[in-house]
Amino acid sequence: MPIFEKYAEQCSTDDYDIEVQQLPNSATDQRTQLARRLAAKDSSTDLMNLDPVFVAEFANAGWLKEVTGSIADDVTQSVEGEGKYLSGAAETVTWDDKVYAIPLWANTQVLWYRKSLAEAAGLDMTKPVTWDQVIDAAASEGGTVGVQANKYEGYVVWINAMIQGAGGNIVTDTEAGRDATVEVDSDAGRKVAEIIQKLADSTAAQPDLTVSNEGTSLGQMFPEGGPGEFMVNWTFVYKNYEPGDGKPTTEEQFKDLGWARYPASVEGEPSKPPVGGIDIGVGAYTENTDWAFEAAECITSVEAQVDLALEGGLMPSTNAAYDEVAASGQYPEDLIELFRTSVDEGGPRPKSAFYSMISNALQSRWHSPNSVNPKSTPEESAKFLKDVLEGKALL
Repeated sequence: MPIFEKYAEQCSTDDYDIEVQQLPNSATDQRTQLARRLAAKDSSTDLMNLDPVFVAEFANAGWLKEVTGSIADDVTQSVEGEGKYLSGAAETVTWDDKVYAIPLWANTQVLWYRKSLAEAAGLDMTKPVTWDQVIDAAASEGGTVGVQANKYEGYVVWINAMIQGAGGNIVTDTEAGRDATVEVDSDAGRKVAEIIQKLADSTAAQPDLTVSNEGTSLGQMFPEGGPGEFMVNWTFVYKNYEPGDGKPTTEEQFKDLGWARYPASVEGEPSKPPVGGIDIGVGAYTENTDWAFEAAECITSVEAQVDLALEGGLMPSTNAAYDEVAASGQYPEDLIELFRTSVDEGGPRPKSAFYSMISNALQSRWHSPNSVNPKSTPEESAKFLKDVLEGKALL
């Protein structure tokens, strides 16, 4: 992203220059590339962008320098909701009661939709809506529902958020490592399988459902002559559709864009929006520890976070930066509050040193969405995941 190049230049000093090396777009591929380098004790990995879900694994493996001092104090206080960072963002960088990264941006998903589509379907968006209601509403008007259901990390993000929204978890007791308790075979797991099956069998399913990702679903919001969609996606969507700079969205279309809290899995139960973002970690084998932490502080500054939000729609991890973004007037006040609340009240993925195993095992049994069956998928995936963690099965 251009902004990383910008802050690499601004945060370089007379003592050091920051050089940006691009990682793959997929969080899974990012983790693989970084893990290979750090497992080989690569000293050139001074700083890294980490999807929050991989912080625990990297910290447990000894691949990250511990963050200490005032930043660690701020994070610890923020976990309790009383510090510099959003509590949901602060929680992502802790492991074993220590801090191992610095939050840069705090991502979450909301439900984006065409106001005209919701109105035509008679769906009151001022009240919490469920997945069942959204699927039915879209199908009734010839619209679609956009999700991330390719065989990749984004699919696990969707499944995990819905399971937590139904009152369950994929795994618990993650501090036990391979002995974590697998709980996906539950009423919550079966409810989520019902939702996925319902969408897959519905006329509201988009044609590319089995390979859909964050980018592919964007094009269905304002199709030529079509009613549009309901779509769960990250905070960048608002800036993506904002007219200008050669973007195809018109002012009239943009006025028809609505947003609401992530859909509920069970009526009457609050949803658990996904929590994501990017954290900045310092490599354990760097030969420039002091400079790396100095650069990390600069890169995660309030100024940098505000720029990310205003230029790319990637929302801040600190309360001060959020306040500045809100004061800028570039976002509707209710949308800013929705983002902020969704991070703090959201559902993080399991924090485990073995998360990559958990994620890949789940993907292997829940993909494709067309094959998901509430009578068998949760049970089969639970058995396979348990066997993988215990070393009895290979991914």
